Amino acid sequence: MPSALVLGLRAAQFAMAMVILGLSAYVANWYNVDTLTTSPSQINWLLFSSLFTIISVAYLELTPRFAPRASHPYVSIALEFCNVLFYFAGFIALSVFISKLLFCRGTVCGAAKADVAFGVMEFLLWGVSAVLMGKDVFKMGFNFRKSGRQAPLEGPQMKESQLA
Repeated sequence: MPSALVLGLRAAQFAMAMVILGLSAYVANWYNVDTLTTSPSQINWLLFSSLFTIISVAYLELTPRFAPRASHPYVSIALEFCNVLFYFAGFIALSVFISKLLFCRGTVCGAAKADVAFGVMEFLLWGVSAVLMGKDVFKMGFNFRKSGRQAPLEGPQMKESQLA
């Protein structure tokens, strides 16, 4: 993948995760402090997803640069697709939750609706980066030498016989 495009995607993913973290924390705090009920699981899921995104972006960007032996393309693509699924589930669940409320007004409701909108944008960002990463990983196949790595459990090279 082009480095500038990936870096831009990662920066946008990190920024959106911070926004979702703030919005979800605000709504969860309102539920836990101002009402008699705990925060909904849909809000808690988006809190988890944003924290998972921060950890994922750190792994995807820092590991290949500073610990390349700990980086594996299949782990990277798994993180990408997990984030896609987490945000898809999160924004769908929260939008259904908001649609079932009897009333929705005030700053908390606005924050929850914004949380859905940012969840959709995060889903799209992770979807684009997952497709780009998947294309690169499956184009590379099992040949890890293109990325400068040795294939795991590779035995010694065979020598030709001197019989002729």
